[in-house]
Amino acid sequence: MHRRQLLKAGGALAAATALPACAGTTRTAALPPAPGQTVWTFDRLEGVGGHATTVEGAPSLIDTPLGKAVKFDGVDDALFVDNHPLAGAERFTFEAIFRPDGGAFEQRWFHLQEADEISVAQGQPPGTRFLFEIRVEGQEWWLDAFIKGPGYNQVLIFPEKRHLVGQWFHVAQTYDGTTYRSYVDGALQGEAAVTFKPQGAGRASVGCRINRVNYFNGAVREARFTSEALNPDRFARP
Repeated sequence: MHRRQLLKAGGALAAATALPACAGTTRTAALPPAPGQTVWTFDRLEGVGGHATTVEGAPSLIDTPLGKAVKFDGVDDALFVDNHPLAGAERFTFEAIFRPDGGAFEQRWFHLQEADEISVAQGQPPGTRFLFEIRVEGQEWWLDAFIKGPGYNQVLIFPEKRHLVGQWFHVAQTYDGTTYRSYVDGALQGEAAVTFKPQGAGRASVGCRINRVNYFNGAVREARFTSEALNPDRFARP
Protein backbone atom coordinates (compact mmCIF):
# COMPACT_ATOMS: atom_id res chain seq x y z
CA MET A 1 0.00 0.00 0.00
CA HIS A 2 1.27 3.45 -0.88
CA ARG A 3 2.30 5.40 2.20
CA ARG A 4 -0.13 8.21 1.35
CA GLN A 5 -2.91 5.60 1.46
CA LEU A 6 -1.57 4.39 4.79
CA LEU A 7 -2.26 7.82 6.19
CA LYS A 8 -5.96 7.36 5.52
CA ALA A 9 -6.00 3.72 6.58
CA GLY A 10 -4.05 4.38 9.75
CA GLY A 11 -6.30 7.19 10.86
CA ALA A 12 -3.59 9.72 11.60
CA LEU A 13 -5.23 12.43 13.66
CA ALA A 14 -4.92 16.10 12.76
CA ALA A 15 -4.53 18.28 15.81
CA ALA A 16 -3.87 21.84 16.93
CA THR A 17 -3.48 24.60 14.36
CA ALA A 18 0.15 25.54 13.72
CA LEU A 19 1.56 28.80 15.02
CA PRO A 20 1.60 31.66 12.51
CA ALA A 21 4.62 31.59 10.22
CA CYS A 22 5.47 35.12 11.33
CA ALA A 23 6.48 33.58 14.68
CA GLY A 24 9.68 32.52 12.90
CA THR A 25 10.82 36.04 12.03
CA THR A 26 12.78 36.85 15.21
CA ARG A 27 15.07 34.18 16.59
CA THR A 28 17.84 33.80 19.10
CA ALA A 29 20.24 30.97 19.87
CA ALA A 30 18.69 27.60 20.74
CA LEU A 31 18.73 26.10 24.22
CA PRO A 32 21.83 24.29 25.52
CA PRO A 33 21.79 20.51 24.92
CA ALA A 34 19.88 18.38 27.41
CA PRO A 35 21.71 15.52 29.17
CA GLY A 36 22.17 12.58 26.82
CA GLN A 37 21.08 14.58 23.78
CA THR A 38 23.04 14.44 20.52
CA VAL A 39 23.39 17.78 18.71
CA TRP A 40 24.53 18.35 15.15
CA THR A 41 25.32 22.01 14.46
CA PHE A 42 25.60 22.84 10.78
CA ASP A 43 28.37 25.41 11.14
CA ARG A 44 30.73 23.32 9.02
CA LEU A 45 30.77 21.16 5.90
CA GLU A 46 33.00 18.43 7.28
CA GLY A 47 32.82 16.34 10.42
CA VAL A 48 29.15 17.05 11.11
CA GLY A 49 28.40 15.82 14.63
CA GLY A 50 31.96 14.52 14.80
CA HIS A 51 31.30 11.94 12.05
CA ALA A 52 32.79 11.39 8.62
CA THR A 53 30.87 13.62 6.21
CA THR A 54 30.80 13.55 2.42
CA VAL A 55 29.97 16.79 0.59
CA GLU A 56 28.25 16.68 -2.81
CA GLY A 57 27.40 19.63 -5.05
CA ALA A 58 28.36 22.96 -3.53
CA PRO A 59 26.51 23.57 -0.24
CA SER A 60 27.82 26.71 1.43
CA LEU A 61 28.17 28.16 4.90
CA ILE A 62 26.11 31.30 5.48
CA ASP A 63 25.73 33.75 8.34
CA THR A 64 22.27 33.86 9.95
CA PRO A 65 20.71 35.38 13.09
CA LEU A 66 21.20 31.94 14.67
CA GLY A 67 24.85 31.60 13.72
CA LYS A 68 26.42 29.72 10.83
CA ALA A 69 24.18 27.42 8.77
CA VAL A 70 24.51 25.30 5.65
CA LYS A 71 22.72 26.55 2.53
CA PHE A 72 21.49 24.02 -0.08
CA ASP A 73 20.59 25.07 -3.63
CA GLY A 74 17.79 22.58 -4.37
CA VAL A 75 19.69 21.13 -7.33
CA ASP A 76 22.52 18.86 -6.24
CA ASP A 77 23.77 20.05 -2.84
CA ALA A 78 23.90 17.45 -0.06
CA LEU A 79 25.78 16.19 2.97
CA PHE A 80 26.08 12.49 3.77
CA VAL A 81 26.95 11.72 7.40
CA ASP A 82 28.29 8.34 8.48
CA ASN A 83 25.95 7.93 11.46
CA HIS A 84 22.33 7.14 12.38
CA PRO A 85 21.94 9.11 15.63
CA LEU A 86 18.67 7.42 16.67
CA ALA A 87 19.83 3.84 16.13
CA GLY A 88 18.67 1.67 19.02
CA ALA A 89 16.22 4.23 20.43
CA GLU A 90 12.89 2.76 21.58
CA ARG A 91 11.44 6.25 22.04
CA PHE A 92 12.72 9.37 20.37
CA THR A 93 12.66 13.05 19.59
CA PHE A 94 14.11 14.20 16.27
CA GLU A 95 14.36 18.02 16.04
CA ALA A 96 15.72 20.38 13.40
CA ILE A 97 15.99 24.12 12.87
CA PHE A 98 15.77 25.02 9.20
CA ARG A 99 14.74 27.66 6.67
CA PRO A 100 12.82 26.52 3.58
CA ASP A 101 13.29 28.90 0.66
CA GLY A 102 10.63 27.61 -1.73
CA GLY A 103 11.28 25.76 -4.96
CA ALA A 104 10.24 22.26 -5.98
CA PHE A 105 6.99 20.83 -4.63
CA GLU A 106 8.55 17.79 -2.96
CA GLN A 107 11.75 18.15 -0.92
CA ARG A 108 13.13 15.35 1.26
CA TRP A 109 15.72 17.21 3.25
CA PHE A 110 16.73 15.10 6.29
CA HIS A 111 16.99 11.32 6.04
CA LEU A 112 18.16 8.85 8.70
CA GLN A 113 18.49 5.30 7.45
CA GLU A 114 19.35 1.92 8.79
CA ALA A 115 22.17 0.34 6.80
CA ASP A 116 20.87 -1.74 3.91
CA GLU A 117 23.71 -2.59 1.58
CA ILE A 118 21.52 -4.21 -1.11
CA SER A 119 19.26 -1.17 -1.40
CA VAL A 120 22.21 1.20 -1.40
CA ALA A 121 24.01 -0.81 -4.10
CA GLN A 122 20.87 -0.66 -6.26
CA GLY A 123 20.51 3.08 -5.75
CA GLN A 124 17.26 2.69 -3.82
CA PRO A 125 16.29 4.06 -0.40
CA PRO A 126 16.36 1.47 2.39
CA GLY A 127 13.25 0.04 3.98
CA THR A 128 13.90 1.28 7.52
CA ARG A 129 14.21 5.04 7.91
CA PHE A 130 13.19 8.41 9.38
CA LEU A 131 12.46 11.37 7.11
CA PHE A 132 11.77 15.06 7.36
CA GLU A 133 10.22 16.33 4.15
CA ILE A 134 8.33 19.40 3.03
CA ARG A 135 5.79 20.17 0.32
CA VAL A 136 5.88 23.61 -1.28
CA GLU A 137 3.25 25.60 -3.17
CA GLY A 138 4.16 29.17 -4.08
CA GLN A 139 5.24 30.97 -0.91
CA GLU A 140 3.90 28.30 1.47
CA TRP A 141 5.13 24.98 2.77
CA TRP A 142 3.86 22.21 5.03
CA LEU A 143 5.61 19.43 6.92
CA ASP A 144 5.81 15.76 6.01
CA ALA A 145 7.24 13.54 8.77
CA PHE A 146 7.70 9.85 8.06
CA ILE A 147 8.97 6.67 9.71
CA LYS A 148 9.20 3.18 8.26
CA GLY A 149 10.49 -0.13 9.58
CA PRO A 150 9.44 -3.69 10.40
CA GLY A 151 5.71 -3.57 11.12
CA TYR A 152 5.30 0.20 10.81
CA ASN A 153 4.94 2.65 7.94
CA GLN A 154 3.54 6.02 8.98
CA VAL A 155 3.34 9.45 7.40
CA LEU A 156 2.16 12.62 9.12
CA ILE A 157 1.28 15.25 6.52
CA PHE A 158 -1.40 17.93 6.81
CA PRO A 159 -1.56 20.30 3.79
CA GLU A 160 -3.99 22.61 5.59
CA LYS A 161 -1.28 23.53 8.12
CA ARG A 162 0.86 25.87 6.04
CA HIS A 163 3.72 28.23 6.79
CA LEU A 164 5.59 30.90 4.83
CA VAL A 165 8.89 30.17 3.11
CA GLY A 166 12.01 32.24 3.76
CA GLN A 167 11.78 32.11 7.57
CA TRP A 168 13.39 29.99 10.28
CA PHE A 169 11.35 27.20 11.85
CA HIS A 170 11.75 24.44 14.41
CA VAL A 171 10.32 21.05 13.45
CA ALA A 172 10.13 17.89 15.51
CA GLN A 173 8.87 14.34 15.42
CA THR A 174 8.47 12.26 18.57
CA TYR A 175 7.45 8.79 19.70
CA ASP A 176 6.49 8.07 23.31
CA GLY A 177 5.99 4.30 23.14
CA THR A 178 2.52 4.41 21.60
CA THR A 179 2.02 7.61 19.59
CA TYR A 180 3.98 9.25 16.80
CA ARG A 181 3.65 13.06 16.59
CA SER A 182 4.93 15.92 14.46
CA TYR A 183 5.34 19.61 15.35
CA VAL A 184 6.18 22.96 13.77
CA ASP A 185 7.40 25.64 16.19
CA GLY A 186 6.03 23.57 19.07
CA ALA A 187 2.51 23.33 17.61
CA LEU A 188 1.20 19.82 17.08
CA GLN A 189 0.58 19.10 13.40
CA GLY A 190 -0.84 15.60 13.86
CA GLU A 191 -0.39 12.19 15.44
CA ALA A 192 -0.97 8.48 14.90
CA ALA A 193 -0.70 5.27 16.90
CA VAL A 194 2.39 3.32 15.79
CA THR A 195 4.02 0.06 16.87
CA PHE A 196 7.57 1.33 16.51
CA LYS A 197 10.66 -0.88 16.66
CA PRO A 198 14.16 0.52 17.13
CA GLN A 199 16.26 0.99 14.02
CA GLY A 200 19.77 -0.29 13.51
CA ALA A 201 23.02 1.52 12.79
CA GLY A 202 23.28 3.39 9.53
CA ARG A 203 23.86 6.84 8.07
CA ALA A 204 22.15 10.15 7.25
CA SER A 205 21.70 12.55 4.38
CA VAL A 206 20.92 16.26 4.66
CA GLY A 207 19.75 18.24 1.65
CA CYS A 208 18.22 15.31 -0.23
CA ARG A 209 16.90 11.80 0.15
CA ILE A 210 19.61 9.20 0.67
CA ASN A 211 19.31 8.05 -2.96
CA ARG A 212 19.96 11.59 -4.25
CA VAL A 213 16.49 12.74 -5.22
CA ASN A 214 14.10 15.50 -4.03
CA TYR A 215 16.79 18.07 -3.23
CA PHE A 216 16.21 20.83 -0.67
CA ASN A 217 16.27 24.56 -1.33
CA GLY A 218 17.03 26.34 1.92
CA ALA A 219 19.28 26.24 4.97
CA VAL A 220 19.77 23.98 7.99
CA ARG A 221 21.19 25.28 11.26
CA GLU A 222 20.87 22.45 13.78
CA ALA A 223 19.48 19.00 14.54
CA ARG A 224 18.97 17.29 17.90
CA PHE A 225 18.37 13.63 18.67
CA THR A 226 17.03 12.38 22.01
CA SER A 227 16.20 8.82 23.13
CA GLU A 228 12.95 9.90 24.77
CA ALA A 229 9.80 11.72 23.71
CA LEU A 230 10.21 15.34 24.78
CA ASN A 231 7.25 17.57 25.48
CA PRO A 232 7.19 20.72 23.33
CA ASP A 233 8.26 22.88 26.29
CA ARG A 234 11.58 21.00 26.19
CA PHE A 235 12.21 21.44 22.48
CA ALA A 236 15.31 23.38 21.43
CA ARG A 237 13.26 26.13 19.81
CA PRO A 238 15.29 29.29 19.16
